[in-house]
Amino acid sequence: MQALKVEKGDGSHHTYSQDEVSSFCDHINYYLRDDKDVADILPLDPETNDMFIKVGDGILLCKIINLAQNGAIDPRAINVKKPLNIFNENINLNLAIQSAKSIGCVVVNIRPDLIKDRREHIILGLVWQIIKIQTTKMVNLKENPFLIRLKKEEEEIGDILKLPPDQLLLRWFNHHLKEAKSQRQVNNFDKDLQDGENYIVLLNQLDKDKCSLDGLGQDPENRAKIIILNAESIGVPKFMRPIHIVKGNSKLNLLFCAQIFNACPGLTPSQDDYEKTKMLQEDDDPESSMDERVFKMWINSLNIEDGYINNLIEDMRDGINLNRLLEKLKPSTINWKNVKIPAKSRIIKVQNANYSLEQAKTFKITLVNVGGVDFVDGKKKLILGVIWQLFRLDVLKTMGDQKDDQILEAANKKVPEAERLASFKDPKAKTSHFFFRLLNSIEARAIDWDFVQKGETPEEIESNAKYVISVARRLGATVFLIWEQIRDGKAKMLAVFTASLLHFAEDYKAAKLGHAE
Repeated sequence: MQALKVEKGDGSHHTYSQDEVSSFCDHINYYLRDDKDVADILPLDPETNDMFIKVGDGILLCKIINLAQNGAIDPRAINVKKPLNIFNENINLNLAIQSAKSIGCVVVNIRPDLIKDRREHIILGLVWQIIKIQTTKMVNLKENPFLIRLKKEEEEIGDILKLPPDQLLLRWFNHHLKEAKSQRQVNNFDKDLQDGENYIVLLNQLDKDKCSLDGLGQDPENRAKIIILNAESIGVPKFMRPIHIVKGNSKLNLLFCAQIFNACPGLTPSQDDYEKTKMLQEDDDPESSMDERVFKMWINSLNIEDGYINNLIEDMRDGINLNRLLEKLKPSTINWKNVKIPAKSRIIKVQNANYSLEQAKTFKITLVNVGGVDFVDGKKKLILGVIWQLFRLDVLKTMGDQKDDQILEAANKKVPEAERLASFKDPKAKTSHFFFRLLNSIEARAIDWDFVQKGETPEEIESNAKYVISVARRLGATVFLIWEQIRDGKAKMLAVFTASLLHFAEDYKAAKLGHAE
């Protein structure tokens, strides 16, 4: 891997990979080639520091975030009309950073000024996370039921549900190698792929007509060229270069494997497979699913070591991640001698979960009729009930133990009388006007009122809800809320949203005063 060393004015040294820069530029150029809002800055030059310069106004970052998760950012909240002043550049960058957090990126210590200062390792790390999410978002059981074919005999469906995309891709790769009667296995995305032979076998197994085995008789450099051509022939976008395979770049190989999977997974599920995954989807309650998305977003934003959540319910069943969460929220809560990792047997899982719930009592949350067995059995409502209380405590920790009516009273003082709410169950909350007025009290330049609608129809309610969340994020607020929860008037989530905006208002005011001085 070609690594470039950069020295900053503060004397710190960081390295980054030019191979990754080149590949990410090719990726962005391909997927945004028809986007008029970035036509003036594309294509990026993959051989220079072009990308680090052109992300500086935030537009490009917002665009690739929406590639990773469609609708993560309301396009109306992105300032695209150039030239942009410093305020508009900063709110674009705030919007990108907070929205990246909402889709699962770790954004600790990432600030607009560091991006504008062209901190290469920070920018490249963020872009890598976004592109990885985009490329691997289909690599899961719910999106692709045929992945159930990769379940081992001794496993449950839940074991597949909680596997991260990289582990699923390795299983998928090895499944096809086994089908091709290859003697080799892939255990990583670097040295096991470096000679290219496994790629040749995989692609041939996926499409024997378009991808021959001829590359096996070539040297690694020429074999890598054939791999790229074969992958393109089955519809893989061109962003991988032969040299990236030869060098064994793990990040780029992971993305390449995901692109091959997306283009041609090569798995056909049986009727039994369909029935199993259909039952899984039918178990989903819309309200619970919304809460799961929010809580997963929140937990992953905490950057818990070894505690990234892929599937909230499954990842909580052995008690380990609940212990990790408690320790993150209140250090020294957990005595790790009492937690068994890994937890392979049901007895150990129950013990882990029971211990975590016992420690959770120190947070003064309600744990009536919930025990470790409920976690191990995946009782969704009970698990979500515990996580909800921890979530609320964390979001409101800077405001003390305030009740919803106290939060509402404080917020109502900041909005015009006509927009005030009687309670968080007030139907007026669904229009988002209350939240727009609250944000306006924080920063009058935050909202383009031409985009705010009356909120009388379902379409207007949806439009306002999506816009108000993006407006909050572009000011720099951390928002753990999805637009459907505004639409549905979920009072408990609206109370937390309001409280987080009130807290953010204090920080924003202090920051403005600091700049003024």
